[in-house]
Amino acid sequence: MIILLLKIFVSVFVIVFCSWLSGKHPVLAGFIVALPLTSMLVLFFSQLEWQDSTNTINFAKSILFALPVTIGFFIPFLFADKLGFSFWHSYLFGTILLVIGYFIHSKIMN
Repeated sequence: MIILLLKIFVSVFVIVFCSWLSGKHPVLAGFIVALPLTSMLVLFFSQLEWQDSTNTINFAKSILFALPVTIGFFIPFLFADKLGFSFWHSYLFGTILLVIGYFIHSKIMN
């Protein structure tokens, strides 16, 4: 139960802090969010909780192969000005690309 509460606290702190920081210093917040903080935290907690190095290493490999796929989410934001996309258009198209990427990732990992 303590591990669960620690995971919740750390996750909430990171999300709230980065969300707050994005209003004050969006470039710094973007850099922090781009760091593999989530991956590092989840790998740490997974190993701590399950003590299964093989599983955690396979988990890390899956994250590595998913990175190029997840970048697809940001592509519509990159071209939003040229294509006349609003934030919500970019978000929607990015989500669609992410879903397509998920299926590609699933095929690669299986």
